[in-house]
Amino acid sequence: MMEKFKKNKFLVFVVLIYLVLFITSTEKAVLSVKNSGYYIKEMLMIMPVVFLLTSLIEAWVPKKVIMENLGDESGLKGPLISILFGSVSAGPIYAAFPVCKTLLKKGASISNIVVILSAWAVIKVPMLANEAKFLSPKFMATRWILTTISILIMGYIISKVVKREDIPMEGEEIEEDTILIKEEYCIGCGICEKLASEYFRVENKKAIVINNNIGNGVENKVQKAKEKCPANAIQIGTVKRTKEKHSAKTIKEV
Repeated sequence: MMEKFKKNKFLVFVVLIYLVLFITSTEKAVLSVKNSGYYIKEMLMIMPVVFLLTSLIEAWVPKKVIMENLGDESGLKGPLISILFGSVSAGPIYAAFPVCKTLLKKGASISNIVVILSAWAVIKVPMLANEAKFLSPKFMATRWILTTISILIMGYIISKVVKREDIPMEGEEIEEDTILIKEEYCIGCGICEKLASEYFRVENKKAIVINNNIGNGVENKVQKAKEKCPANAIQIGTVKRTKEKHSAKTIKEV
């Protein structure tokens, strides 16, 4: 029980605040619950789409493409693509975080991630259209130019202050010829269980590994399940989780 509390400290803290608020000011507590419910409902509608997008990026966009267009050596092309990507993206800013985390893991530079997040937050195309309508095109254009310059400067400064090793990531040591399911991507479709029931089972809408011994080389059923997985959640490897920051992930894929 204490271990669960430690893993969910922030959630426990929020619940305690709500309890205190209900005791001291019931009216404010009810209003807070309503507001929280609104944002939770919004997240439940948006986040599945975001997770699907991150899965598609991880599955279909080669790391080389990300590094060439958004990496440290992308030159002027990187910031321009980042501004465009952030400006045409839809949804609230919190939807950008898992997408940017995936891009960062695939080789995007920190400066370009800052540009994407900032563009997503303050210079999205629908926002600019409304700004021009209510405050005049001249106002919108002037703010867009100054904001874009500020974003590029901020991205450069943050990239000098924050390094990749400063960004928390779970380290993974992978052993050859065993099975790994990335729970955050699994959508519980059951394809893996149908194709390789000796190795996979779906429980609580998530696939789990029931047999991690595939011997020397990858069994055909496991390989087929990996190829057919729509979320690219199956990989070959056993995860040994650590507390280290940004440990290299060396997953042997089939």
